[in-house]
Amino acid sequence: MSEAPSLGGRVADRRRRPVEPPVYAALDLGTNNCRLLIATPSPRGFRVVEAYSRIIRLGEGMSQTGELSEPAMARAMAALKICAEKIRRRRAVRVRSIATQACRGARNGAAFVEQVAIETGLKLQIISTQEEARLSVAGCQTLLDQNSDAALVMDVGGGSTELSWVDLRGPGLGGDDKGRHDTTPRLPPWRIPIHAWLSIPVGMVTLAERYPEGERATHAWFRAMVDDVKVRVAAFDRADAMREMFTLGNVHLVGTSGALTSLAGLHLDLPRYDRNIVDGMWLTRGDCEAAVARLLSISHAERAAQACIGADRADLVLAGAAILQAVQEVWPCERVRVADRGLREGLLHSLMADRGRRKRGGHRRNSFRGEGV
Repeated sequence: MSEAPSLGGRVADRRRRPVEPPVYAALDLGTNNCRLLIATPSPRGFRVVEAYSRIIRLGEGMSQTGELSEPAMARAMAALKICAEKIRRRRAVRVRSIATQACRGARNGAAFVEQVAIETGLKLQIISTQEEARLSVAGCQTLLDQNSDAALVMDVGGGSTELSWVDLRGPGLGGDDKGRHDTTPRLPPWRIPIHAWLSIPVGMVTLAERYPEGERATHAWFRAMVDDVKVRVAAFDRADAMREMFTLGNVHLVGTSGALTSLAGLHLDLPRYDRNIVDGMWLTRGDCEAAVARLLSISHAERAAQACIGADRADLVLAGAAILQAVQEVWPCERVRVADRGLREGLLHSLMADRGRRKRGGHRRNSFRGEGV
């Protein structure tokens, strides 16, 4: 008669099995894009196991009607169903799904979020502009140059733009050129020293709809967009305590925007977009202005044919560039760092840091000292 295996043997067998790392998922439903990032923790921050992005233009026409249109909601719902299936298949242990300006500003935004929960099981949270700014900075944390005195983080979305002034003079924040290949946060998101923040309800989609391009882009048309945004940024005075640092020049701008990544790809004349090259690269203010001048010199069709722009972004890239130029005219930064990262990465940092904080029994502090309008 054979002997039954001992309990100790079964325990030993279980211990020999490799422990699978927990899987986290971050979903960002924006005015123009639906983006998903699924990752596991790693010594360098996190390791991406799956990523998804689709242009859905949820906020299309909203600046005229004040509501999400049926076609736009249908496009978004189709993308969200794909995201929900990916999350289920990866068996994510923690998921955070957020919605930004389109759902925040639309009269039927909350109703759409409820419908998403019914049809997909995803529980979207419509976050505040303050939360959006904080998460954008957290996602770009390792791209902040620790040798600078301050940074201005600019997140240009489809329906809004968030600006965050970050004081880098304290220890423990920022990275270096290695930061472009590193996702390890230096500080948990709620401890990042954001001195002030501003959110304006103008993004690439809303600005492009407000200023239709016409048959051909002109300098006067582009200038009108710049001036529109410039007035809004210049009216904000809660970051003025940092003005002297920007005057002295040991500062930089970090831009997380599809428009800025497109300008970077155009500047490099890439035959196709390559995130590994673009994310974390440095441009000068002059490089950005030269890329804009090049775009203004070609037709819409020629712009759409550019490998790093394409048809989906051809009518938006100059609106995004106008927002960048407006910010640069009010808060000049000679150095500009391009970020092909942002909210999703900030969400992942927040999920992973919050899990560790709760294990240690810590409490979250909000480090914001400024306000948005």
